[in-house]
Amino acid sequence: QAQPVESGGGLVQAGGSLRLSCAASRSIFSINTIGWYRQAPGKQRELVARIIGGRTNYAESVKGRFTISRDNAKNTVDLQMNSLKPEDTAVYYCNEDHGLGYISWGQGTQVTVSS
Repeated sequence: QAQPVESGGGLVQAGGSLRLSCAASRSIFSINTIGWYRQAPGKQRELVARIIGGRTNYAESVKGRFTISRDNAKNTVDLQMNSLKPEDTAVYYCNEDHGLGYISWGQGTQVTVSS
């Protein structure tokens, strides 16, 4: 079973920016919903942002700071993260919902924001 592959995590100071990229497991045009989740230590995995058809939605905590976008030429879904806060520290996962209960997760990429 193919999985998406994340890249772009790292360590950044509060107020800084990072850009995550998810290389989709197959053509992004064939994936119902694709997006980013995150999981901080001791917390449940939560939705950050996703693309459903041509629409995007975001968690309230990242609205105005994060932008999700699709690069059709590269077959990736990117997450631009600006004005990062220490509470954004987490492992970020790419998620693909192919429909009919078939879901793929990437291995995750660590994002650490220092204060």
